[in-house]
Amino acid sequence: MSILFISDVDSFDNWDAVFRSKDPRAQLVECEDVDDPASIEYALAWNPPDGLLARLPRLKAIFSLGAGVDHILRDHTLPKGVPIVRAVDTNLAMRMAEYVVLHCLILSRQQRRLDAQQVKRLWVSELPVFSSDVRVGIMGLGHLGRYVAERLRDIGFQVAGWSTGHKEIPEVASFAGEGELASFLQRTDILVSLLPHTPKTHGFIGTSILRQLSRDGVLGGPAFISVGRGTVHVEDDIVEALDDGFLSAAVLDVFEREPLPEGSPLWRHPRVTVTPHCAAVTDPRSIVSSVLANIARLERGDSLENVVNVERGY
Repeated sequence: MSILFISDVDSFDNWDAVFRSKDPRAQLVECEDVDDPASIEYALAWNPPDGLLARLPRLKAIFSLGAGVDHILRDHTLPKGVPIVRAVDTNLAMRMAEYVVLHCLILSRQQRRLDAQQVKRLWVSELPVFSSDVRVGIMGLGHLGRYVAERLRDIGFQVAGWSTGHKEIPEVASFAGEGELASFLQRTDILVSLLPHTPKTHGFIGTSILRQLSRDGVLGGPAFISVGRGTVHVEDDIVEALDDGFLSAAVLDVFEREPLPEGSPLWRHPRVTVTPHCAAVTDPRSIVSSVLANIARLERGDSLENVVNVERGY
């Protein structure tokens, strides 16, 4: 099987080695090595150039190298009828949960204040905030969001989720749709964005959303963690909310432009934590296994798993 590898950030050699170790029949090909476009049956892609996939006449499926697929769907020349498959991986979900849990604990245990005290050699002990008193709200309850919600719940946080439809997750409150958005925000001390990028979510989290978050929580003000897609939030609105006191802190792993420009005020803002889109990094070993399993399903006539609904965008 011939698989075209398309990525401007991942190492071809690393991925090729993993494919060969798991199935010697899998032939991974770089774009510049494609002599005959008709020889390509599958594509494994991150941020493919516009029009490239449309030039592959025998393409059977397009696999995303990451959890999101907006980097593929932005190409309006995609071949009709060729399924696009999301990367759904427990290891990826575990890493995302680790990141969100870490920063929810840093916020609730006031670790940044303690760090500042250490620099000044101040010994000031205050009654800690307990996770059971902190209300975390997750926007987006897909595979990643559900896993994150369950891990936060297990530690003791009061967890709720908001999505397009109600989800059944034990001990996690479910809110859905525009009609329940205000109620969801008003009970949230830490807002976590795991929303995918779609036309409906572009710039969704801005001033209107942030100013509806709870003002009576134990943290002294709401906080925002963004780990889904940077195009979902509005960075200028986040800075304004922080400066005006509507937000107490922001933890941002994704941004409107990446890499984050050197001139962005987010780099030096005292209440912002910036990380370089590293909350959940794709592990080739697990993704390759799922890609090969899906190819095997297709070759034997079964339906693919984790196929994207192109109209919804995820």
